[in-house]
Amino acid sequence: MVIELSIFTALRKNPVDRLKPGDLREEELKLKSRINRLRKEIDRIERDKKLKFQEGVGSDLIRKKMLIQELKQLDMEAKLKVKNFMALHRQFMFVSNLLIIKKYERDLRKTEVWKKIQNISPDDFEGALIRVNLSGKGFEGIIDDLNQIFFMDVAESGADLDETEKQLIEAWSSVETGSVNIEDAECLLSIEKNLEKSLEEDN
Repeated sequence: MVIELSIFTALRKNPVDRLKPGDLREEELKLKSRINRLRKEIDRIERDKKLKFQEGVGSDLIRKKMLIQELKQLDMEAKLKVKNFMALHRQFMFVSNLLIIKKYERDLRKTEVWKKIQNISPDDFEGALIRVNLSGKGFEGIIDDLNQIFFMDVAESGADLDETEKQLIEAWSSVETGSVNIEDAECLLSIEKNLEKSLEEDN
């Protein structure tokens, strides 16, 4: 994990014109592979939680208490994996959008957007690119999106992501305590499906 993060840090701190498309593509593939692996692990934990929950139906109180402890352990594991999943997804969006900017670099250099890219701080640039999806858009669409995010308040960047994490954790907590069953909780976990859809759109 340290190796991948150091590569990502190097990417985000370099000026755009110094980045090599080959390095970006390699990092994008690594991130995509890790995201897919984490998604499978999260799905496995969800299946395990469903089985544990079903096992508790009709069980005596002692068995239910044992299952609650097991569900809590699975829940803790899931929370860590979801947190990692979301962090990797943000990195993936950043790298994917950087690749698209590199693809149009020659044309972008002729616009005011390029001056903004050159002058924006690395942290603000990263935050801006995480909030946009440039995949599948033409040059004019890319210009419009970049102009929009560069003039947005950077402080807004983490709000949606924090809310997403909160919803996932609350859904798992509801299942863990038995206040709702697995089937009812699945609609609360739809954010994972939204992330999956956005990853597929980046293919």
